[in-house]
Amino acid sequence: MSLRYRRMAATWTVTVPILAVAVLALAWGRSIPPVVVVIAALFLASSVLAAVHHAEVIAHRVGEPFGSLVLAVAVTVIEVALILSLTVSGGPAAASLARDTVFAAVMITCNGIAGLSLLVAALRRRVAVFNAEGTGGALATVATLATLSLVLPTFTTSKTGPAFSPAQLAFASFASLALYGLFVLTQAVRHREYFVPVEPGGDAADGHAGAPTTRAATGSLALLLTALVAVVGLAKVESPAIEAAVRVASLPQAVVGVVIALLVLLPETLAAVRAARRARVQVSLNLAFGSAMASIGLTIPTIAAASLWVKGPLLLGLDATHIVLLGLTIVVATLTVVPGRATVLQGGVHLTLLAAFLLLAVSP
Repeated sequence: MSLRYRRMAATWTVTVPILAVAVLALAWGRSIPPVVVVIAALFLASSVLAAVHHAEVIAHRVGEPFGSLVLAVAVTVIEVALILSLTVSGGPAAASLARDTVFAAVMITCNGIAGLSLLVAALRRRVAVFNAEGTGGALATVATLATLSLVLPTFTTSKTGPAFSPAQLAFASFASLALYGLFVLTQAVRHREYFVPVEPGGDAADGHAGAPTTRAATGSLALLLTALVAVVGLAKVESPAIEAAVRVASLPQAVVGVVIALLVLLPETLAAVRAARRARVQVSLNLAFGSAMASIGLTIPTIAAASLWVKGPLLLGLDATHIVLLGLTIVVATLTVVPGRATVLQGGVHLTLLAAFLLLAVSP
């Protein structure tokens, strides 16, 4: 890569997030014409690419699993803010938005990001190799959080509808935070070696040469947060157009949550695929399951706290179709993770499950 090209790339990834935030500031809270909607969409897509670049710079500096943890938590924190904002302003129609968005995030990460990463890695190297101990622990945590927060409310009887009673919601919130905190401690401190990339030969992958300086990494962290604010903020700006399109097409309201999840998970998806192309499948799976875990572990407690002053029901329980999809995803992911090796078949199976979820979201 030439010096001139590197300078152009650096300039682009610095300029785009700043301009995107400026566009966000101009469009926020206003009724915008179609041309501005298109411009906002272009800056949203550009901010996604810039976020991926800065996330990779940070990951290069701090190493795994901290790199994927930074991106997953940063995206999820801003995603939670978006869900909360839409829930507060959406009234009764947004009662199920948190559930729809969180479930969509789980399906996209566990089937879409994981499946695409396994497929890309296996196509390039025949077999995708990762650490079964760390990935298995992450999957177990995701399965527990998803079941406690999204399945149990459908079957509890203390409150009418697929919702928790106040005591049950408090327990689910505490359990979500506790399990997520315990996972972060395990991943980053006690058993970090379980989450480090593994080469096909079985040895931990070496980091790239020439790590960026602390100053460069700090700058990238600031620009990453700026880009993510732009991504999620512009996704909210685009949400009226999305909701209008959903109404015109006579699609279920849950499609709005799916589209929001697709938009905000774009940076992690691109970062995971680029890691898979370099045979760093563990990084991809850290992003996939870490994002699913953070989405549940941070969203449920936040929405639970918000429910103290936001009027209206908080619907968390999934319907029968989604419970089947979630159960099948957990079973298939378990069979994928246990060997520590995967082929294109496993990637294809996970992507098929994602396709089934998207189809049933549009045509339940």
